[in-house]
Amino acid sequence: MEQEKFNQLSEKIKTSLDSIRPYLQADGGDISLVEITQDLTIKVKLLGACGCCPHSLQTLKLGVEQFLKKEIPEIKEVTAV
Repeated sequence: MEQEKFNQLSEKIKTSLDSIRPYLQADGGDISLVEITQDLTIKVKLLGACGCCPHSLQTLKLGVEQFLKKEIPEIKEVTAV
């Protein structure tokens, strides 16, 4: 992927994660961006209450991933590390 386009998508991903963050923080959690791969797999770390919650996978896949894919259709997947 062209570097300029990758940088633009990276900024859009960061902005989108910032818009999700207040919802996670309301439940005592947070999210941290770890890596954006060249194939647009987004690696994140769920923090606080979200990091140890038994529903964290649902939050990640049904919340974060669906939201990001809606905002940025090029995203392949969102994974937790």
